[in-house]
Amino acid sequence: MGLRDLVYRGYERRLARQLASASIPRHVGVLLDGNRRWARLTGNGDVRDGYQRGADKIDELLQWCEDARVEFVTLWLLSTDNLTRPAAELEVLLNVIEETVSGLAARGRWEIRGVGALDLLPARTAAVVKKAEADTRHISRMCVNVAVGYGGRREITDAVRSLLSEHAARGASLEEVAESLDVDHIAEHLYTAGQPDPDLIIRTSGEQRLSGFLLWQSAHSEFYFCDAFWPSFRRVDFLRALRAYDGRHRRYGS
Repeated sequence: MGLRDLVYRGYERRLARQLASASIPRHVGVLLDGNRRWARLTGNGDVRDGYQRGADKIDELLQWCEDARVEFVTLWLLSTDNLTRPAAELEVLLNVIEETVSGLAARGRWEIRGVGALDLLPARTAAVVKKAEADTRHISRMCVNVAVGYGGRREITDAVRSLLSEHAARGASLEEVAESLDVDHIAEHLYTAGQPDPDLIIRTSGEQRLSGFLLWQSAHSEFYFCDAFWPSFRRVDFLRALRAYDGRHRRYGS
């Protein structure tokens, strides 16, 4: 181990000690961004290598989250916009996602929950997500949301549609629905219904926008933007995000 590695390990251990009594987010959302750019930067033009390296990093992240006592993690694996990518690239990405979701479920360590418009996905991909949910439903440890075919505007649209359908089935008129509608009613129909909103959202690759990720749920979230591309994201980067979260005074409504 070189001097640089020793210094890094020492810094990482110091950060971990500082966080021993810190305020830890219950729910962490992560935009796993920069896989393709990482592949280009490393001189590998094969986007699959970037996607696969990013997928391999997920196990590490979930272990870090467990160590920190995080209860919910939401991973944005595929947006609705990604579905418009060239067919060959999309097929590669879907294959990696299917292998990743199946692998996470096979570990039997976490409850896997799909969040997204599964009806927009190829039947094979949707089936993988549904099977992962069914196979891990009994697990009471950390819940891992896999956002596949996810878009924030689509989620809100689906929530309102579901709410209207529910009231219509009860025979309620549109006027009655409008009179009784409130924020909680919509929240009950989101993909993440029943879960706490994310306390902390992390985005890698240096981009400083949410791109519609957890659009409704992130109203009071804290954000942490990291310059590292996702395959290069390190435990020290994660600990820095937790430190930044702990250092913030959360204000609701201002």
